[in-house]
Amino acid sequence: MAEIESKSAGVGVKADLPRDVANKSDKSHLLRAIRMALDIESPTIRRNTQLFNWNRYRSVAEFPDYDALKDRTRRIKERSIESLPELVQTLKSSVRSHGGHVFVASTAEDACRYILDVCRWRAAKLVVKGKSITSEEIRLNPILEADGIEVVESDLAEFILQLADEQPSHFLAPALHYSRERITALFKRKFKTDLPLDTGEALTRFTREKLRDKFLYADVGITGANLIAADTGTLMLVESEGNIRMASFLPPVHIAIAGIEKIIPTRQEMAPFLDLLSASAGSHKMSVYTSFLSPPLTDPAFALPGKPIKPREFHLVLIDNGRMSMRDDPVFRETLYCIRCSACLNSCANFQTVGGHAFGGETYSGGIGGSWEAGTSKLENARFAELCTGCTRCVNQCPVRIDIPWLNENLGARLNRKEEGSALGSVIASFTGAAADDRSTPVSKMFFGNYHYFAKWGTRFAGIANAIAGGGKRPVADADTTESEKVSTTRDLMERWLGVDHRRALPAFPQQTLVQAARRLEAPSSKGRETKVVVFADVYTNYGMAKRGVATIEVLRALGADVVVSESVPEGRAALSQGMIATAKEHARRATMELDRHVSDGRDIVVVEPSSLSMFRRDLAHLLDSKERFERFRSRAFEAVEYVVLILAKSGRKAEEFFDITKSKVGYRLFFHAHCHQKTIGGAEDTVGLLREIGFDVATSSVECCGMAGSFGYKKEFYELSMAVGADLFTQVVQEDRNGGARQLIASGTSCTEQLHAGFERTVLHPIELLASLLHVQEAPDKLEEEDRELESDVESLKRGRREESKS
Repeated sequence: MAEIESKSAGVGVKADLPRDVANKSDKSHLLRAIRMALDIESPTIRRNTQLFNWNRYRSVAEFPDYDALKDRTRRIKERSIESLPELVQTLKSSVRSHGGHVFVASTAEDACRYILDVCRWRAAKLVVKGKSITSEEIRLNPILEADGIEVVESDLAEFILQLADEQPSHFLAPALHYSRERITALFKRKFKTDLPLDTGEALTRFTREKLRDKFLYADVGITGANLIAADTGTLMLVESEGNIRMASFLPPVHIAIAGIEKIIPTRQEMAPFLDLLSASAGSHKMSVYTSFLSPPLTDPAFALPGKPIKPREFHLVLIDNGRMSMRDDPVFRETLYCIRCSACLNSCANFQTVGGHAFGGETYSGGIGGSWEAGTSKLENARFAELCTGCTRCVNQCPVRIDIPWLNENLGARLNRKEEGSALGSVIASFTGAAADDRSTPVSKMFFGNYHYFAKWGTRFAGIANAIAGGGKRPVADADTTESEKVSTTRDLMERWLGVDHRRALPAFPQQTLVQAARRLEAPSSKGRETKVVVFADVYTNYGMAKRGVATIEVLRALGADVVVSESVPEGRAALSQGMIATAKEHARRATMELDRHVSDGRDIVVVEPSSLSMFRRDLAHLLDSKERFERFRSRAFEAVEYVVLILAKSGRKAEEFFDITKSKVGYRLFFHAHCHQKTIGGAEDTVGLLREIGFDVATSSVECCGMAGSFGYKKEFYELSMAVGADLFTQVVQEDRNGGARQLIASGTSCTEQLHAGFERTVLHPIELLASLLHVQEAPDKLEEEDRELESDVESLKRGRREESKS
C-alpha cells in the first residue's frame, strides 16, 4: 500500500499504488485507480497535459500543409501495414548485410528469452536502457534482474518510475503524474540524502551524477526505435535528453527493441513522421535529440582507459506479440498506424484529469491505449477504454487520422459480448428491441443505449415521471417530506439497478415533445419559400429540450425557410456510446429511412443536438451499408445556428435585419461553451461569429470537454470524474463573471447544459433559443394589406369630415 493516505477512502486508510490497480481486467481496479488519481495525481497531470496540449496547438498551427502532411503519413502507414510481411524480410536482409543480427519474436516471452541469451553470451552484469514502452510491454526488466543483471533506466522520467516501482502513465512523459515535490521526497527516501534537491535543476544534476558511471561501465545498451526503414535498416530515435544516444553508442552491445509496426519501406519516408511526431509530442519543430542510426556502426566502441576495446555488436528484436492478429482484424488494424506521439492523450479531458494510471493499463494508456492493451495482452485488460467518452476531441489531433472513438466503441462491443447478462438486462433488451448481439450488455449500458424508449414513456406521463424521479431537481440528502422521500427512494433504486448516480439532477420531461409542439404551430404558407428544411427530432431535443427545437423552427421560418419536423427516432448515438454497435446500426437504418423522403423532396437536415449531428457527419460512415448512402446524409446535415448563418450568407442580408439585440432579456454579455462534437466537425465558429455580429460580448470556453459527455456524467461509477473534469469549465465561468458581472450561460449540447446547471444552478440557453427571443416581429403580408386598407379608409373619412366642416 502507498505511504500517502487516500482522501476519499478516509483518514488512516492507505491509497492504492499504481501497480496495484494497473491490470483493469477487474473493473474494481478501474474504479480504485480513478479514486487514487483524483486523490494524489490529478493537479499535476492536469497542469502538465494541458501545457503539452496548448503548446501543440501553437506548433501545428505553424504548418502550412498540416492536413496534407497528415494524409501523407497515413498513406505511408497504410502501405506499410499492408505489406508488413515483405517489409520484415527486407529489413532482416538489410541489417544482416551490414553485420547485424535480427530476431523476430512471436511473443513477449520469446523476445525476453532472446535478449537474456544475448546478455548471458556477453556475460553482461550491467544494462542501461533508453526509454522504451515496448520493453515495458514485454516486461523485460524483471526477467533480466532475476538473472542477476542490473538494469538502469537512463531516461529521467523512467529512472523516477524505476525508483518508485510504478508503470508509465504517459507515452511521452512517463512520470507526468509526479510533481517536483513528490520527486524530491522520493529521491530523499531512496538515496538517504540530505541534499535539498528543491529545484528541477538540482534533481537533474543529481540524477546525471548517478547515471554517468552506469553509461561508462555498461555491458549492454537497450533502446527502442520510433521508426525503422526496411531498405537500409536505419533506426529513427527521437528524444529530449540524449540518454538514448548514450545507451546506443557507449556500450559495445546495442539491442534495439521495436514492434513490427514501426517498419516503413524507406528512410526517405521518415521525413513527414519526424515533422509530425516532434510537433504532436513535444510541440517542437524538431526534438532536441534526433538520431538516424544504420547499425552496426563502424566507429569503435567506447572503452575506459586501460580497458580492452570490444567489437561493436547490434541486435534488432522485432516483436509481434499480437500485432499480426491486429493487422488481420478489420477494425483494430488501424491501431498499428499509431506513432505514439501522445496527442490523443493530451487532448482528452478525462486523461487530463486522471492520467494513465487510471485511464490506462499495465503498459498502454489513453484513448489509443485500450486497443494496444487488448491486442498485446487480452481484451479484458482494456476495460479502462470505458473512460473514452467518444467526445471525438482526439480525432482531429491524431497525426495519422486514427478514429480512436470507433476503436473504443468496438472494444466496448466485444467486452459487452463477454458479459454473462442478467434477467433485468434481458427484460430491458426485449422491451426496447435491442439487437441480438447486444443482449448480454450490462443493464446500465442497456438503459442508456436505449434511452429513447424510456424517454418516450416518460413524456407520455411527464407529471408522474418528473414527480417520482425528481426531474430537473437536485436530489436532497435529508428528505423531510413525503415527495422528497419518494424521489430519494426512486433515485436509490435507479442507482442500484441502472447505475444512475443519485447526486445528478435528472432533466425534466417536457409536457409536450418537439414533434407534438411542431404540430400545434401554425405553419406559414410554403409558397415562394425556396429553402426547404426538415428539423430532425433527435431523442435529446424531442424528449428533453423541446423548446430548443421549437425555437429552431421559429427562427428558420422567420428567415424564409419552409420547415417541417421529422418523427423522433434514435439515430444511433446512444447505443453506439454504450458499445451496442449492432443496435446502433439498426437505429441508424431507421433514422435514415425516416429522413429519406425529406431529402428526396430537396430538404436539408437541421439537427439541434451536436452529438446527433456528429452521427450524420461522421459516425454513420461506420453504421450504414454504403459510402454513397452515408454521403447522402452527411452532405445535407447542418447544425441549427450553422444553417442560420448559411441562409444569411445566401441571401446577402445582415443579421441585424432579423435579430434585435435590444430585445435581449439576458443582457449583452454571454459565456458560450460549444459541445465537443460540434468542435470536431467545425460547427462552433459560426455560432460565436453570429452572436458577435448581432452585438453580443461573447466569452468562450477553452476547455477540451465539459466532462458530462452524454450518459457518462450520469453514471455512478464516473460521477466524481465527470465533476472533476467540469471544474475547469466552472473555473472559467467564475473568472469571466468576476470581470464585469455574471454572463448568461450559453451551451449548444444537452449534456453541456446539464453540467453547467450542476455547477451553477443557473439558466442555460441554447444559442438558437437566444436568437428566437431576438426576432423582429414581422406581420404577415395579408394582415399588413388589411391594415393599409383600414388606414386609407380612415384618411378618406377624415378628408370628408373636413370638407363638410369647410362648407358649413
